Amino acid sequence: MKKHYHLPMTLTQYISEMLSTNEGLPFLTVTAEYSKKSVITSIGQLERNIYFIQDGIIEIGMETDAGNKIVEFCFSNDFVSSYTSVLSQEPSDVYLYCLTDCIVEIIPYDKLRVAYETSLLANQFGRLATEGLYMKRVRKEKDTLIKNAEQRYLELIKYRPEVIKEIPVHRIARYLGIHPESLSRLRKSIS
Repeated sequence: MKKHYHLPMTLTQYISEMLSTNEGLPFLTVTAEYSKKSVITSIGQLERNIYFIQDGIIEIGMETDAGNKIVEFCFSNDFVSSYTSVLSQEPSDVYLYCLTDCIVEIIPYDKLRVAYETSLLANQFGRLATEGLYMKRVRKEKDTLIKNAEQRYLELIKYRPEVIKEIPVHRIARYLGIHPESLSRLRKSIS
């Protein structure tokens, strides 16, 4: 079972730990560094990669008629991408934005698909990543439906304490769907 807070690791280390194997990756990755405030993927861009975050925090967001919405924060040892774009090969409806300096391993989706044809490890990796993303999404949907902003905030800081130090209050508030003033009051009542 994945721990709630890991020290940063490479994709090879992550797969080795999660799948209990020392087998090498059956696809090539490229490590890239992005500075704080960099945009990895823009809305309207065709996504061709999946990213494994070795270190840093990436925000996934989208533009709606009501303004900018933050869909998710992704942290060290998380996978991130504009998944609907990479799978459908249609323009992205979300952006990926670096909230901190980030180090990521880039997994070209076309190389991963080729590896699926010949490698059990690639298939196990794909299943592991897909299941993890699915569970994260379902938990978030359920939390949004049954928990209030305070409960969601407490859960966020319990499982991701680095959030408080690294993400501006107005971004956390937007993620929770509340006004920054409400989050400030909430934080004061908790401390």
